[in-house]
Amino acid sequence: MEEGFAFLQKLSKSSYFLRSSVWKSDPVDCPPGSREFLNAVVEIDWDGPPEDLLASLLTFEGRVGRPPARTRQRNAPRPLDLDLLYCGTLVRNTPELTLPHPRLACRSFVLGPLAEIAPQLHLPGFSCTVQELYDRLIESHTGVGS
Repeated sequence: MEEGFAFLQKLSKSSYFLRSSVWKSDPVDCPPGSREFLNAVVEIDWDGPPEDLLASLLTFEGRVGRPPARTRQRNAPRPLDLDLLYCGTLVRNTPELTLPHPRLACRSFVLGPLAEIAPQLHLPGFSCTVQELYDRLIESHTGVGS
C-alpha cells in the first residue's frame, strides 16, 4: 500500500498531499475466500485533464500486477484498485470516466476515509458535505433501535 501512496504523492503537481488512515472492509460480491480489503483516500494537486490522471492510475495498477479490466473477473481480489473519485468541481459522464464516481455515495469504505480528510467538501451534484453523506449512509445501515 505504501508504494501506492508514494506513487500518488509523486503525481501531485505541488507538495499538497492529504492521506486518510487505512480502513478495513469486508469483501462484497467477491469470490469465496476473498480476504478483507484495505481502503484509503488521498487528495492531490492535479492540474491536467482527469482522463490523463485516470490513465496514470490504470498504468500504475498494471505495473503492480493488476490484470486489465477486459481479462479479470469482476470483484476478484487484486493487489491494488485506484479509483478517481472526483476532480474539483468537474462533472464527467463518458464511457471511460464518470465524475464524481457513480457509487461513491453508497460506499462507507470510500466516504469514511474521504470524510476523514475533507469532511466539509461539497462534491458536484450533492447538496450536502461528505461528512453528512457518510453520516446518512451509516445511519441508514444501522437501522432504528440499533
